[in-house]
Amino acid sequence: MIKAQKVIRSALGAGRWFPSNRVELAESIQGYIKEAFVPEATDPIVAAIAPHAGYLYSGQVAGYTYRAIQETIAVHGAPETVVVLGFSHKGEGQGVALMDGTTFVTPLGEIAMDTDVASLLTAADPRIRPDYRPHMGEHSLENQIPFIQTVLPSASLVMALIGARDSASLDALAKALNTLAGKKKILVIASSDMLHDSSYEKVRKTDQATLRKVVAMDTMGVMHDWDYSQQIFCGIGPVITAMKYSQLRGVAKGTLLRYRNSGDDFPESRGQWVVGYGAVTFSV
Repeated sequence: MIKAQKVIRSALGAGRWFPSNRVELAESIQGYIKEAFVPEATDPIVAAIAPHAGYLYSGQVAGYTYRAIQETIAVHGAPETVVVLGFSHKGEGQGVALMDGTTFVTPLGEIAMDTDVASLLTAADPRIRPDYRPHMGEHSLENQIPFIQTVLPSASLVMALIGARDSASLDALAKALNTLAGKKKILVIASSDMLHDSSYEKVRKTDQATLRKVVAMDTMGVMHDWDYSQQIFCGIGPVITAMKYSQLRGVAKGTLLRYRNSGDDFPESRGQWVVGYGAVTFSV
């Protein structure tokens, strides 16, 4: 069990990945969300994919994910808890490491961490454990939190870092989340950028093919296409887990809201380093 002692965790990347000034950060996020145009909300969103690069690069695309969530909760109500799935860029750890603590702090203020939900998840499978160490200095989760604070100010938070991409861990987490969803209204967000490569055309073509499989809920196809030398999602574990969880919830297809890559907005990066960003939701 995760004890509920007072433990405060902070966004260590504030000032690097997103503005450290409260007003500047709030205005930038509100701008990204306001500028996003998404389909009319019909079915509730159970999971979503959002990019996690510096906001200058991926914030606009992330705005689409969170605009869709904002529109949906206006119709169907807000989740009680948001479970954010990330991964360690340093390649640390096996299984799933949940950030322990009672409160997470960003320049926008505090957000409560759901220790009860974290305890339920850790009790569900030994592969899921409380461990703060892999989270230190990792931005894949914390870059989502200011968006969550903006769109879901009353929700609590669970932050999960997925280590190895072994199917057993991904299946265990997806099943644990599905069981949890039968007890509490949750939203799952997978944090991931897409292909990184020097070739703009390769990134664009590869990402489009990948997103077609994501929308079709082709988890096997997405996994098949992933390789350490060609990481079609840097956060493949979070994405596959979100897709598998969505399938367990009855999702038949995903919705692609927006795709851009850094070469679209910064043409000077073409031929040097191009990164893809996709916004996808899964509704039922």
